[in-house]
Amino acid sequence: MKDLAAIKGRHYIHSLIEEGEHEQQDFKFAISDARKIARSISAFSNHSGGRLLIGVKDNGAVAGIRNEEDVYMIETAAEMYCRPAVEVRMTAFKVDPGTVVIRAEIPKALRPPVCVVEEGGELRAYYRVKDENIAAHPLLLSAWKHYADDNGALVTFDGHHRLLIDLIKEDGCTTLDEFVRRSHLSRATAIDLIGRLAAASVVNLEYRQGQLVISN
Repeated sequence: MKDLAAIKGRHYIHSLIEEGEHEQQDFKFAISDARKIARSISAFSNHSGGRLLIGVKDNGAVAGIRNEEDVYMIETAAEMYCRPAVEVRMTAFKVDPGTVVIRAEIPKALRPPVCVVEEGGELRAYYRVKDENIAAHPLLLSAWKHYADDNGALVTFDGHHRLLIDLIKEDGCTTLDEFVRRSHLSRATAIDLIGRLAAASVVNLEYRQGQLVISN
C-alpha cells in the first residue's frame, strides 16, 4: 500500500479482535461513507479515545482492506468532516498473505466537542457508549461549553443547586427529567445549571444502562 507499509501483526490483531467491540474499539469491514466514519471519530474523541480496526467484520472475521481507498476515506473523515479536524494515526498490519488490517487510533479530544459536519452543514457531536456511537446528550454539550468558557470560575450555590445535590444523595444519582420536575426550572435553564456544575467537577455525568445520569 502506498505510503502505509504493512508490518507483521497477525497475533496482535487477533488479540485485539478477541476483545470484541467496546467503548474504545470498533470493527469496520469496509468504508463507503466518510461522514459515517467521522461519527465514529467524533464519538471516540469526545469520550476517551479509541481505535477502529478496518478490514474486520462485525463478527470478528478478518476480511482485510480492499485498497488504498479505505485510507483516503479515513483521512477525509478526520480532516474534512470533523470540526475541529482530528489527527488519526494509522498503522497497517499483515494478518495473512495478501490480507491487511488497518488500526486507526483516535485520540481523546483535549477540548471537546469534536463535531461532524452533517448533510446541510449542521454540526453534531457524538459520544461513545459501550459499543455504540450516539448523539451527545445536551448535558454533555453544556458541560463542554462551560468548561471551555468558564474554566476555573467559581460556582455560586443557590436553592436549585442544593436541590440537585440532595436528589443525587437520595439514590446515588438523578436525571435531567427528574431535576426539571422537582425544581420547576425550564429544561434549558436546568441544562445550563447542571452543565456548569459538571464543568466545575461538582457533579459527574455518566451513562448507566443506556441513560445519562448525574452523580457525584
